[in-house]
Amino acid sequence: MTKGTGSLALILHAHLPFVRHPEHEFFREENWLFEAISESYVPLLQMIRRLLRRGVRFKLTLSVSPTLCAMLADPLLRDRYIRHLDLLIALAERECERNRAEKNLMSLSEFYREFFAETRRTFVEEWDCDLLGVFRQLRGTGAVEIMASAATHAILPILQQSPGAANAQIAIGCDQFRETFGGEPSGFWLPECAYSAGLAKSLQAENLRWFVVDAHAFDQAVPPARRGTFAPCFTRAGPAAFARDIQASRQVWSAQQGYPGDPTYRDFYRDIGFDLSAKELAPLPGNDFTGIKYHCVTGRGVAKQIYDRAVAEETARRHAHHFIERCVAELQSLQADDWNPIMTVPFDAELFGHWWFEGPIFLEHLILAAAENKLPLITPSEFLEQNPTQQVTEPATSSWGDQGFLDVWLDQKCGWIYPHLLTANSRMTALAKSC
Repeated sequence: MTKGTGSLALILHAHLPFVRHPEHEFFREENWLFEAISESYVPLLQMIRRLLRRGVRFKLTLSVSPTLCAMLADPLLRDRYIRHLDLLIALAERECERNRAEKNLMSLSEFYREFFAETRRTFVEEWDCDLLGVFRQLRGTGAVEIMASAATHAILPILQQSPGAANAQIAIGCDQFRETFGGEPSGFWLPECAYSAGLAKSLQAENLRWFVVDAHAFDQAVPPARRGTFAPCFTRAGPAAFARDIQASRQVWSAQQGYPGDPTYRDFYRDIGFDLSAKELAPLPGNDFTGIKYHCVTGRGVAKQIYDRAVAEETARRHAHHFIERCVAELQSLQADDWNPIMTVPFDAELFGHWWFEGPIFLEHLILAAAENKLPLITPSEFLEQNPTQQVTEPATSSWGDQGFLDVWLDQKCGWIYPHLLTANSRMTALAKSC
């Protein structure tokens, strides 16, 4: 890496809360998992494999939370996911018949039929229903680094009130990583990027080298980070913190200020699960998302227009190039002649595909555009290996939640749950000590 050229760390955090209800034939929250598999995880894994086959050089960092790992490995949920796909394929077939007279809708119905069928073929025939195995395989290529994360995606600064609870979350999360992916984790995803003093020591106890915080953790650090979010800082306990680049991140995740709100992209909320009758949807439950959506964002206060897949894909390509051009310009503006800047951009993985349907296409073109512009995509671990000397500071208490601190989870409306959480914390801490 040439001094001053800069690099980009793209980090995707895959997480869903654990849901498994064998006592119900259909359970709405299980559909969250099925939707994320179809719209985010499978497309993202396909994208990475496609780029590797093309010989594109890039590095990507992923975390797969322990609760998500448990669901992806569960035979019942795997079987139910296949059933879910079969029902969607049948529904898309009926939609092709229903929309025969309308060319645009017919084309979209055929797209969804092929999308679900190809997803099923890939999941069942090519990957043997084992997404975790695909993650492991990609980790083995060296292009993907996988991080550990907390056992139940707990907000760790809040758990520090319970002796040993945060330590147990970290230790169990690392144990799960070793069991699922093999080897030792280098990075650790703090749920909601929530950090407070003392957590670095807990991370160091598990020999973790780095974690991610929000930007104001550096702004209000003691002492303040001299290079802002463009360089990691070592904590006094040892592990390094990488801070999120706010502007670059907002450009991608914000539906109001960023790319996902573009009028040409697929509208998330307009779904035939709410437009069709229960009879037309059966045996799928009615009044719920199906993933078949015929309209684009269009704009506020106007009738939704029919979604044009080709136009949306071209918009995603254009946005990806715009994003990389902005990153390159910002890194060049630093005039970092004697040090290597890095832009750290972490996102929820489910943003790409599930919430923003064109997200995987955007990511693929982003990676291609980075290669064209000679902007290295790097993992935090690799960056620290190449740049082992960094400032030492103590990041401030922070999160990437609303207002940037812990208000969301300490709101009075959440008060009812804390006695239950404290009881669960005590049980989990005892279990962790007994292992």
